[in-house]
Amino acid sequence: MAVDYIQNLFADRIGGPQFGLKEKIYKFEKIKREKKEAMFANPHVELIDLGVGEPDSMADQSIVKELTKEAGKLENRFYADNGIFEFKKAAAAYMKEVFSVDVDAETEINHMIGSKSALAMIPTVFINPGDITIMPAPNYPILETHTKYLGGEVVHLPLLEENSFLPKLDSLNKNVLKRAKLLYLNYPNNPTGAVANRKFFEEVVQFAKENELIVIHDAAYAALVFDHESPLSFLSVPGAKEIGIELHSLSKSFNMTGWRIGFVTGNAKLIHAIAMMKDNYDSGQFIPIQKAAVYALSHPEMTKQIAAKYSRRHEVLVKILCECGFDTKKPKGSFFLYTKIPKGVVGGPKFQSAEEFSQYLIEKHLISTVPWDDAGPYVRFSVTFQADGRKGEQQVLEEIKARLSTSDFIF
Repeated sequence: MAVDYIQNLFADRIGGPQFGLKEKIYKFEKIKREKKEAMFANPHVELIDLGVGEPDSMADQSIVKELTKEAGKLENRFYADNGIFEFKKAAAAYMKEVFSVDVDAETEINHMIGSKSALAMIPTVFINPGDITIMPAPNYPILETHTKYLGGEVVHLPLLEENSFLPKLDSLNKNVLKRAKLLYLNYPNNPTGAVANRKFFEEVVQFAKENELIVIHDAAYAALVFDHESPLSFLSVPGAKEIGIELHSLSKSFNMTGWRIGFVTGNAKLIHAIAMMKDNYDSGQFIPIQKAAVYALSHPEMTKQIAAKYSRRHEVLVKILCECGFDTKKPKGSFFLYTKIPKGVVGGPKFQSAEEFSQYLIEKHLISTVPWDDAGPYVRFSVTFQADGRKGEQQVLEEIKARLSTSDFIF
């Protein structure tokens, strides 16, 4: 027999007594369901997944071997708590080598069980009911979600193509800025693929100081740049360490997605507060994973090889989309390609939203993408599709072209 009172005990932040009664499907869960339906309806046609946004290759075998070696050691079985110093030293050396940023391994770095976990707990350190987090739109939502969980509010800054997908900080009004505590940034950006420049980061530092804001820079894709673009850390700008922190992840830069390892670095007082909160959330990542990450961080050339693959794929995909009528350009970083949707198809449907267009692509062409309607109707392609070597990569791209060419898009 069901226990009736349970339905009334759910927290308001997840829907209270209405939890589970009115299903609200998370965007990426909806995409997963649509993929399953499309594959079931077309069992003899292979689905091309350009929406996942996760590395298509596994971590380098040398990293895997390091994990295997360390996992067999008796002394590595213990809780890691706030991380081993060996990892902090490697992260500090990585920041210096890749971004020319000096950070103190003891006080200005802490390991995290991936960027998502870090972003989820950061609002707990700063947000009281009524406080504001400033977020770009579109964005990765975790910081926003947990700000709301804590009774805070979120104010969105649209990322518009005419402003190179950089937020216009001067568009925020004084009442918002009085209550705002956190300013979230993410470059190279998910989903737009845009990169920030030093001038923009300098403006951010000045803006944060004037308005007493803490900057949270999610740098998950910072080293995945190409076409003569150099990796750029927010912390490399004078004054940035005084008002902010930066999150780095090995998920994308070293194909270590499921390993869940990254680090937060920057202002020592902020790092100390986050470490204290982390003590109340988890007991640290498995030490052998941290030691394998030490090895990875000492080989940043691996990331350059990964970036070269994404760059190559971007060039071909952009060419294909342009030939189909899309007005799109190759991004300078990340593995995402963000482009405005067509108005419709000759003799076919008209599209009122990116969600409608994305659904058309998966139903008509068995191509999965991610729709974004936050700041205009755009769709995100990811070049992390599965392919067996260079030849397989070419075959996938040729198949994408063949499928899209059967639709006469209207722009």
